[in-house]
Amino acid sequence: MRITVQKYGGTSVQSETFRQKAAGHVKSAVQSGFKVVVVVSAMGRMNDPYATDTLLSLISDGNHLLPKRERDMLQSTGEVISSVVFTNLLITEGLKTSALTGKQAGFRTTEDFGSARITEMDTRHLLKRLEDVDVVVVAGFQGESASGETTTLGRGGSDTSATALGAALQAESVDIFTDVDGIMTADPRIVGDARPLKTMTYTEVSNLAHQGAKVIHPRAVEIAMHAKVPIRIRSLASDANGGTLVTSAHAQAPGSDVQEGLITGITYVRGITQVIVPKRQEDMHAASVVFERMAAEGISVDFINIDPTSVTFTVPEEKSQFVEQNLSELNYPPKLLQGCAKVSAVGAGMTGVPGVVSRITNALYQAGIDILQATDSHTTIWVLVREEEMNGAINALHGVFNLGDSRDHESRISE
Repeated sequence: MRITVQKYGGTSVQSETFRQKAAGHVKSAVQSGFKVVVVVSAMGRMNDPYATDTLLSLISDGNHLLPKRERDMLQSTGEVISSVVFTNLLITEGLKTSALTGKQAGFRTTEDFGSARITEMDTRHLLKRLEDVDVVVVAGFQGESASGETTTLGRGGSDTSATALGAALQAESVDIFTDVDGIMTADPRIVGDARPLKTMTYTEVSNLAHQGAKVIHPRAVEIAMHAKVPIRIRSLASDANGGTLVTSAHAQAPGSDVQEGLITGITYVRGITQVIVPKRQEDMHAASVVFERMAAEGISVDFINIDPTSVTFTVPEEKSQFVEQNLSELNYPPKLLQGCAKVSAVGAGMTGVPGVVSRITNALYQAGIDILQATDSHTTIWVLVREEEMNGAINALHGVFNLGDSRDHESRISE
């Protein structure tokens, strides 16, 4: 049995027109000899009748009294509705199709309502259905705990559902359909010559996702990476050859002349506050005291630098006042710089290559952009800049690595 998994997000199933396009991709896979497992999100976005945010708005009266258990019962219904509606469409298109909830598809999870983790996949029932039908449509984002409670998987839950099924079913690929034509070298709303990438590694995509790119959730990438299931990020409007292929290594055609770029893409996170905590003279414990309080208050910190005179880190802007209050209570009054953005350059090709940081710092200097902080890993270099200079920083880095020139960086494939 050849199996492929296709995942359709909320915007891909929000209207009859888009659902028809999705049905066309399903029919094409069936005609190619596949059994297709489709994972769907709730239909649409806020204000669409059955979108998750719309459902939650029914109880958002300001009291927040409903327990997380019951919230999961409510927000899981959007995907169930979507799966049945899409199943009906596929049946009218002549495909033998069956719908399953997350529980029926075999998702066993922890009982962390709203952010459950998958503990086991029992796909025996799903495989039995596939013996009799062409397509099984699964409600994404949901599962069942060991005690039989309905749970949801949190942010990126439907992406995670899709790759988990791909891994459990040993699918040939997982196709994630979106409203963009694959993963871009940068946000096309900011960079005019940003272009889609043909191939990327799991690590590169995971790093881009962690650093702000919203095409796929990093949890989903990690599952696929461990199972070595290829992912294709595709536009609903594209043909079978479009989009970005994500695998363990950059794919290449036999005999092709491959030129690997240092940097694959540039991404960003806005709305960040830089926190600088001056150390008192000979204060050896400032960092441990500061970060212990942040952990106790459930505040996630990032971009950490510790030197003899200060402790510096960043937090989401909405946490700024809370952080300032807590540190002042510890007699460590901080200096806050709000309105910052983290710009990240990601690429497996930079590992072990000297001069990459130099090119980044020089490009930003030439653009007149002040670097507030910087750090790096094997595959990612981060810089903190003022938010009003973020667009300029992204364009400067995209330009210095020639990411808009497909002749230099055509996804490692000569076509």
